[in-house]
Amino acid sequence: MPAGAIDVHPEKHHPQHAYDDGQPKTASGMEAQMQDQDRLAALGVNSELKRGWGLLENFGSSFSIISVVTGITTLFATGLASGGPAVMAFGWLFVSFFTMFVAASMAEIVSAVPTSGGPYHWSALLAPPKYSAFAAWCTGYFNLLGQVAVTTGISFGLAGVISTIAAMHGYVPSAAKTIGIYAGILVSHGIINTFGIWLLGFFNRASIVLQSAGVGGLAISVLAKAPRLRSGREIFLAFNDGTGLDGVGWGQRASNAYVACIGILLAQYTITGFDASAHMSEETHSAARTAPLGVITAVGASALWGLFYLMSLLASIQNLEDTIGNTVGNPVLKIFLDCFGDPGATIAFAFICVCIYLCGLFSITANSRMMYAFSRERALPGFFDHVESRSSSPVRAVWLAVVLAFCLALPSLGSAVAFSAATSIATIGLYISYVIPIGIRLFAHKRFLEIRGPWHLGATGRPVAAVALAYVGFITVVFCLPQLNPVDRETLNYTPVAVGIIGLYTILSWFLFARRWYKGPRLSEYLDDFLNSCSPSFDLYYCIPSLFSVALAEAALEPGLPVIAQLENEDDKDKVAKVGVERVITQ
Repeated sequence: MPAGAIDVHPEKHHPQHAYDDGQPKTASGMEAQMQDQDRLAALGVNSELKRGWGLLENFGSSFSIISVVTGITTLFATGLASGGPAVMAFGWLFVSFFTMFVAASMAEIVSAVPTSGGPYHWSALLAPPKYSAFAAWCTGYFNLLGQVAVTTGISFGLAGVISTIAAMHGYVPSAAKTIGIYAGILVSHGIINTFGIWLLGFFNRASIVLQSAGVGGLAISVLAKAPRLRSGREIFLAFNDGTGLDGVGWGQRASNAYVACIGILLAQYTITGFDASAHMSEETHSAARTAPLGVITAVGASALWGLFYLMSLLASIQNLEDTIGNTVGNPVLKIFLDCFGDPGATIAFAFICVCIYLCGLFSITANSRMMYAFSRERALPGFFDHVESRSSSPVRAVWLAVVLAFCLALPSLGSAVAFSAATSIATIGLYISYVIPIGIRLFAHKRFLEIRGPWHLGATGRPVAAVALAYVGFITVVFCLPQLNPVDRETLNYTPVAVGIIGLYTILSWFLFARRWYKGPRLSEYLDDFLNSCSPSFDLYYCIPSLFSVALAEAALEPGLPVIAQLENEDDKDKVAKVGVERVITQ
């Protein structure tokens, strides 16, 4: 505890606590009984969102956005061209293993800071006070980029799948008409999200069933109906370099290792978006325990289920060359045609469309919650800091998410690799936003120990965070590399351009104007006037007292402490006294 720390008692503003049973409480006992809203109040968050979800729904939000059937089906052609079955199979195992490090580190941070802001709020809380607002600003904008790009990749991929079905039956949509289909999908997502959490809960449970039992049934059906199943040798040793438009791929131009590296995009893009459990934490009961479990179980279940679905497709390929060079527009559809025939393939692909649609629906949901929280901190216009009373939904943020996702897909009208670029942008943007707070947690270990929640990794937390940090650095470089050879205007991977623009904007905007007014996640409204009046030397630490120091518990302080502050200016003591300070803690 810093010398000169002071206590602002929450009971002056929250007279009664549901968990206050009058019995002596240890630090762990206070944590076990702490209510969701008191935890948010301790973090300075005044949430207007309604808590109606449990573990199943929280897990389902991430599981539905990861949606293994979405990523694998829409990027299957990319996988076949970038290494073939061997890279797709081994790449899935490689990516699943290292992504669990990222998920585990994220989960213990979620447990400490279960807010809808997610990564940017974690960065603000974990960073030293001097850099807190800057860390939140940068993390938030990378998370915003990734969230929008994920929505684009999912829903634009669905538009492509619908176009493929239409083409199989004689109608070939132009690029402009595909954009129109995409716009219709986004608008329908916005309408459903407008109706609020009760309707989303219904679709969430339906999505869990379809994404698990439905996809499992589809995989079993493919294996059962395939005329011939490929051997393990034909899967794990079948390498293909289709990255050269002129016949000279990156395997010849560079090396097969280069091809393998860009080939893991299928797996990495698929296992993305599991921060949805964090973004939905303000709408989840017992979020400090439930949200981290939602993250871990969603990634673990998706890794296993995705491997099963992927291997069923790879094993059911009848002729690799024919599948790669298929004339139906999608190699997965070619596999279905070989296994089920025309009517069955159409039905199977229609089922996949439903799964992808639900994936996109919940991507908009998570995206809008992040935008709502970011606007609540005034990093986005305050207009979007609004929750409709009837639906308990941030409707304005929902439609902002829809509009931005539509705009990001417009380059597809003139680019051959726009979809792959969108998936790369989504992957890089999200994982950078994941790893910034993980990196801060790694290097500010003592600060994290003071606020960590009931779900944590113990002594293994720092090594796990270090592996996660190194892995995200690796994939950030890999997914900025050119995917097709030769590189020209149409084949250019504009991922580094988009990521660079966001990076440049966040840094320049911070130093030019944002640092003058953006202070990071705000504290509760009853402290706003006090904070605005304090001198610039006032460093603020906000935390949950029962996790901050045993000394606080021994001092019999009430749980739910919203502020612990270290004073560097004598004048601030008088200002603090005006909001009801009762004692100074010097331990």
